[in-house]
Amino acid sequence: MNRRVQILVALILTALWGAGIFAAHAYGHLAFLDRLEATLTDLRTLARGVQAPPDLVTIVAIDDTVVKRGGSYPLPRADLARVVDTIVQFKPKVIAIDLLLVDRSAAIGDATLANTLATGPMVLAAAAIFPSASETVAPGSAGPLAALPQAERFLLPLPAFADHADVGVVNVATGQSGSPLSVPMLFRTRDRVELSLPLRVASRALDKKLTIAPDHLMLGDRAVPTDTDFSLPITYYGPRRTIRTVSAQSIFDGTLDRKVIENRIVVIGAAVAGGGDFFPTPFDSLMPGAEVISTAITHLIAGDNIVRDRKVHIADALIAILLPMLLVGLLAWRRSALGFVAAAALMIAWAGLNLFAFTHGVWLDAATTLAAAVPPVAVFVGVQTWAGARRTQYLAAKSRSLAQLQAPAVQEWLARDPDFLAKPVRQDGAIVFIDLSDFTALSQQIDPDELQNILKAFHALIDKAAVDCGGMITSFLGDGAMILFGLPRAMPDDAARALKCAIDLHRGVERWIASLPPAISGRLGFKIGAHCGPIVASRLGESHQHITANGDTVNLASRLMEVAAQNNARLALTDTLLDAADFHGAPDGVLSGPLLTQVRGRSGVVTVWFWRDQDSPSQITARAEMID
Repeated sequence: MNRRVQILVALILTALWGAGIFAAHAYGHLAFLDRLEATLTDLRTLARGVQAPPDLVTIVAIDDTVVKRGGSYPLPRADLARVVDTIVQFKPKVIAIDLLLVDRSAAIGDATLANTLATGPMVLAAAAIFPSASETVAPGSAGPLAALPQAERFLLPLPAFADHADVGVVNVATGQSGSPLSVPMLFRTRDRVELSLPLRVASRALDKKLTIAPDHLMLGDRAVPTDTDFSLPITYYGPRRTIRTVSAQSIFDGTLDRKVIENRIVVIGAAVAGGGDFFPTPFDSLMPGAEVISTAITHLIAGDNIVRDRKVHIADALIAILLPMLLVGLLAWRRSALGFVAAAALMIAWAGLNLFAFTHGVWLDAATTLAAAVPPVAVFVGVQTWAGARRTQYLAAKSRSLAQLQAPAVQEWLARDPDFLAKPVRQDGAIVFIDLSDFTALSQQIDPDELQNILKAFHALIDKAAVDCGGMITSFLGDGAMILFGLPRAMPDDAARALKCAIDLHRGVERWIASLPPAISGRLGFKIGAHCGPIVASRLGESHQHITANGDTVNLASRLMEVAAQNNARLALTDTLLDAADFHGAPDGVLSGPLLTQVRGRSGVVTVWFWRDQDSPSQITARAEMID
């Protein structure tokens, strides 16, 4: 498959994966992502740090101090009436009682509390009772209220109390970690809808009309962005008591400061150890429910709540699709360390953007994006690694095969330029031919395995001499070979290296033949021809190509082996090669000649010299005559 098509398929599959993950999570599946998101939200909250809340709410806590100083829990209705009465005298904006007044107690206490509730602006707590641990949405519901959590019933305050106050539901929505991440603003049963306690309090404190729009709430002319189920996402300002908190015992002691009550919203709630109304938050493990409710009230009044509305969910969907595609695209674009660095930089940039948005009031989903991005990237990297390993193995095998057929310099050149010699190139080069004499007759008389061993040893000698001198064996001709000097490009010392190779071959093959059994060595000989001049280098073949050279220089070098044999010599060289190599003889060799001769298949006279070792038994007769 074409690489571009492969990348396109990978990008399409990645996009489909991201869209599928987001849709599955949006429809209530993949609950483990909620747990991950809760954890990541806690981490982002801690990274943001403690923030000073708008000074709008005072919590009057019925805490351990009250119980230790002679009180009891639950607080008697008469004592609660005293607390409420004292607060009313200090003229707060509104009093929210985060206690469920659903059971009857002493008649005098209930009557006293009921009379006290009638003296000020009050909002009492109610609770939504659900059929299971999870809040449900009825299937098939329609309209903007369809997404509201549907309760079996509401646990309301006693009518004697509710007649003198507004009522709001105090349930909060906890994440998988147990930490409340949002507070539902609206609840419903089959026949009624109730407002939450924070929303009742905010509406009363602001004295603004509440309007329910299709995807948000309106307090007067100010929009309150909510999640798709009309819940208010919350972020905590800090650990418990970050919102101004005073003990109810200060009322009994007569030490309550009027300034912490006057013209403020007051929330009366329980903070008794073992009372059960505590939640874990990012900053501490136990935060009173009254402070969670107070956080939501502060958000509604100050308008500083974190935004996680329909627009943010659209952004989440786009990021869940586009981020994995970009990561895969970067890895496909640069299949190297650069691609990994670019992908890592993109992930860091996304994480930084996500954290920046969170600390500036926009809650972008992190868990869903990670679930959309990590698996396809991991699969793509795995496939790339596997394919790379396969390709590396293939290239290594190809390189080993190439090394067996090409000189190292040519091998490296082909790796850099695969089109090298795709078109014939005219240049200068040097050619060495070598051939065994009488090998054909010998091959008909000895064992094939022994024959194979002889050829293998002979080829090894040629290969070593060629490699040592920087030549390239263009072909093994059975019992001979052609060695080319001048590729990948012509060099000034091509002739000198060809001459050295020819002399090394002469010595090496002579010693090797002498080492063979007498029955074989006595029948084998060899001949070498070397010449230099213009050549045409090219690649031949289609699916199986090889590099070769042709031209008059190649033909003459080949014919020189005949000249050597006809003159009882083993190495024939042209004066052209000797001049190009600037060779003037060597103390350990004998150069004989010149012989002016005509070579078969070529017009004109060629000047030939013969070389042998000083200790070689062969004798050379240089005859200045014409050879047909």
